[in-house]
Amino acid sequence: MTTRRDFLKATGALGLGAMILPAFTAHAEPYRPTGNPLNTNPTTLWYPAPADEAMIIEQGLPIGNGRLGALVGGGVEKDFLYLTDVTMWTGELNDALEGDGQFPYDPTHFGTFSLLAKLYVEMPGHTATDYRRALDLSNGIVTTNYTYQGKQYRREIYASHPDDVVIVRLVGPNQTGSVSLQGAHGEPSVGDAPHTAALFTGSFQNRLAYSGVVTACSPDGTVKVDGSKLAFTGCSDLVIVFSGGTNYVPDASKGFLDPYVEPAKIALDKAAVRAKPDALLRTHVADYRKRYDRQKVDLGRSTDTQRAMDTWSRLKARAGGAPDPELEASYLQFGRYLTITGSRDNLPINLQGLWLSNNNPDWYSDYHTDINIQMNYWLADRASLSDNFDALADYCVAQLPAWTNSTQALFQDSRNRFRNTNNRVAGWAIAFSTNIYGGSGWWWHPGGNAWLCMSLFEHYEYTLDRDYLAKIYPLLKGACEFWEARLVQTPQGLVDDYDWSPEHGPQDARGLTYAQELVHNLFGKYRIATDVLRKDQSYGRRMSELRAKLYLPEVSPKTGMLQEWMSPDDLGETTHRHLSPLVGFFPGDRINQDDSPAALIDGVRKLLTTRGMESFGWGLAWRAACWARLKDADRAYQAIQTVLRPSLNFANGSAANFFDMYSFGDRSIFQIDANLGAPAAMLEMLLYARPGVIELLPALPSAWKTGSVTGIGARGGFTVELTWKDGKVVTAVVHSVGGTETEVRFGRWRKRIKLRKGQSVTLKP
Repeated sequence: MTTRRDFLKATGALGLGAMILPAFTAHAEPYRPTGNPLNTNPTTLWYPAPADEAMIIEQGLPIGNGRLGALVGGGVEKDFLYLTDVTMWTGELNDALEGDGQFPYDPTHFGTFSLLAKLYVEMPGHTATDYRRALDLSNGIVTTNYTYQGKQYRREIYASHPDDVVIVRLVGPNQTGSVSLQGAHGEPSVGDAPHTAALFTGSFQNRLAYSGVVTACSPDGTVKVDGSKLAFTGCSDLVIVFSGGTNYVPDASKGFLDPYVEPAKIALDKAAVRAKPDALLRTHVADYRKRYDRQKVDLGRSTDTQRAMDTWSRLKARAGGAPDPELEASYLQFGRYLTITGSRDNLPINLQGLWLSNNNPDWYSDYHTDINIQMNYWLADRASLSDNFDALADYCVAQLPAWTNSTQALFQDSRNRFRNTNNRVAGWAIAFSTNIYGGSGWWWHPGGNAWLCMSLFEHYEYTLDRDYLAKIYPLLKGACEFWEARLVQTPQGLVDDYDWSPEHGPQDARGLTYAQELVHNLFGKYRIATDVLRKDQSYGRRMSELRAKLYLPEVSPKTGMLQEWMSPDDLGETTHRHLSPLVGFFPGDRINQDDSPAALIDGVRKLLTTRGMESFGWGLAWRAACWARLKDADRAYQAIQTVLRPSLNFANGSAANFFDMYSFGDRSIFQIDANLGAPAAMLEMLLYARPGVIELLPALPSAWKTGSVTGIGARGGFTVELTWKDGKVVTAVVHSVGGTETEVRFGRWRKRIKLRKGQSVTLKP
């Protein structure tokens, strides 16, 4: 095997230490654990046949390390990986408005996320019996096992975070074939014969430079360059390593690009791993399991018949209405898997995460700010993955200078129908879509800043991390400054200026329930931040004064529903997919069953009932969470069941690989938000928390009558382990991660507890 130093010296990549790219960084050899870290009784999704490449988005199995991602086919004669780097974006700052005062929304100016490469492993004539491919959620790997000519073969594919590469390992006697790498934008690969590598480089018009490299080695067979491919012969253990990346940097002062970074050199550095295959796997699994093992979920036992089925057959069988609690727990853990693999040390999860089938994803696989990016992070803190939330916070902090500049320069454009009619502007705002270059796309979205701040502050409520709060503080303050300038005085109180309730109804309405609730939340949380940080406390008090003057939404005397607009009439689509007027109920909690008048709760219930129980996956996830807040276990579970309905004939539902599919006429679209929002709603059914209150099993369905869960995050600075039987809590262990006092509830039972950070208490209601 070529040593790492020899490889780097020959390719000119030694001395790379001065060329550091935050999104794609040269790094030292990671720690290599000893022993066997594998979970030998893993939770898996499994299939009896390879994925069809034409249906890779529905059948391919996802891997990722937060930066690199891939969809894996699992073919025997020809396997494929569709590879991405999370920073692989066209587009620019996009700061020239169109004729209506809104932003361009196209793949050139706004930009689009796109594929980096395709990797193929071919073994001509290789056929299989006893075939099984699986996504091992417990260990973070994709496996393929099969028999060929009476011999056993195994493949392991994963994206290692410590090594920052994708590994493909083929184990079996006398393996002969080839490995080819294709740039996803027409770039040809070039073979490097002395060093057993193939690579490509490229760049977009926006000056984003990128590269991909593949290497391979074997302890017994031969591996050599054959044109642009790597040919292997007689290998019993072949390790294929892919690395790639771009020159993107999360720094607005540099225009988000570093011209001095050479992605090919960094990729070559990372692809030259020197560890043995078992050590690479141990390193990856140990790192992955540090996060995955924080939460275990048991919702009950499925039948033996269900357990014997492959995953797609179970999904289709479940459509008949029979609960399958182990499959449902697997779906929750799949959401955690996507969070671990899709959100780490880099950009946050976009509309499709790291997983693409082409270079033209719908809505450019962008960051939608009126539910989607927020829903992508509802799960992290609830699922004991608080550190995976950091990608969202870091993205917002990095984008803030550009967002602020664009707001100051463009928001008051006379063509912008959403501009402030008082001619004042301050702070920052965004549009309904954002990219990675500080740019906005589509229409201005005044409430978007407050909703991002709601998500950002809620993370603080789970962790009580003052350093984190200080990091996001400029975002909170800038959003307050924007709304202080925007609010309009009316006889009913301070209201939002002309605006649009996402994504329906009039575009010139004032006092939207959506905006009023978000601003109420923003001003209140900002006041808390100023007191915690002992900073700008007079301005914090000013926000409290404005908050007290806000118009608060009412129940319509005509419809009985919580009003979406300052009108007794429903001015939009009765069964619309969005639940925007309920943002103060979930994910917010100004409206709650302890403090709100019964009439207001009834108005929430009436609105939710009227919206219906059929929608896209993310709409159902939001409905499930709201029904859980209303303690209606049957309807919350019904919404989860509908999310898990198999997607057949382009219908809404779950694909074979659990990806949520969005019906779009004669095709269906993968959108990741439901894969993260529905598991969050499932945890909300098991535990509700706000600062000062933890409620156990608020919406437990009969299908989960006996079970347990560990590591549920609770706002106020706690985590909870919970065991129940026949619908009754057996034990609850509350652990403080910084919280000091809260009330724990189950039914009519109440217990006030006081803890110091690090302490735990076991309760038996």
